[in-house]
Order: sequence, then C-alpha cells, then structure tokens
Amino acid sequence: MPEASPRGTYLVIAEALRNKIAEGEGVGALPSEAEFMEAHGVSRNTIRRALKVLEADGLVESAPGIGWRVARGGDRRSLTERMTQVITEDSLSVGDTYPSEAKLCERFGASRTAVRRVLAQMEGNGLLATVHGKGRTVRALPTPTARP
Repeated sequence: MPEASPRGTYLVIAEALRNKIAEGEGVGALPSEAEFMEAHGVSRNTIRRALKVLEADGLVESAPGIGWRVARGGDRRSLTERMTQVITEDSLSVGDTYPSEAKLCERFGASRTAVRRVLAQMEGNGLLATVHGKGRTVRALPTPTARP
C-alpha cells in the first residue's frame, strides 16, 4: 500500500479481501501471509490484523497445516467431530474399511498431520483399529451426541 490510509491499512486490506470472497474468488485456501505481505507491501502484523477482522466476521478461518482459508458454509464442527461422523455419513459398519489418510485430507481440506492426530485419537477411543496391510477399520460405532 503506497499511501497511508486514515481508516487503517489493515481495514482496507480486509475490505478488499471481503469483496473478493463475496465475488467468489479465493474459495478454499487463501494465499500465504507472506504472499499477502508482498502483494500489499505491508508487514505481517498488518496482514494478520486484516485476517483476524475477517475471522471475527466468520468469513475466513485458520486451518492448522494449511494456513488461512475461506470459512465453510455453516459447518463449524471440529475435525474430530467431522471425521467421527464419516462412519455414520458413509454408512460404515464394524469391520468396514475407514477412508485412507489421503482421502480424508482431500475431503476435509486438512493437513496429513492433523488427520493423523485425529485418527490416533479415534483409535485411542476404540472407534478404529489398524489392520496391517489393510489400513484402518471401524471397530465400534460412535455414540450419538446431543447437539443444542
């Protein structure tokens, strides 16, 4: 940003990004903070302030291992909840093969590290079992949780 803005540079950047999102641009992962810094000629703190404004409005979200992305329509469930629901959504039964790490990464737009962490948690909770040479299988069905 060559000239100073009386409104606050971060708000100008946030508004420009808000407009791009409204026009349907930038669906999915957003450019990195470094790319935003270079494009706008500002510091990382300015970019982060702009992204935090949009996050507070529910337009973008920080995704571990990915960076910033446009927030999903209304699905505010955690990755753990969404991956557990795969068993129900895909009509899997005990003994059925659970989707691979690669398919889960693609399905949820999450990093392999985040997916592996949730898979380990699901195994620890007794929902999944690892079968050598076959991947993971459903060991138990999730218990329904009450949602407000």
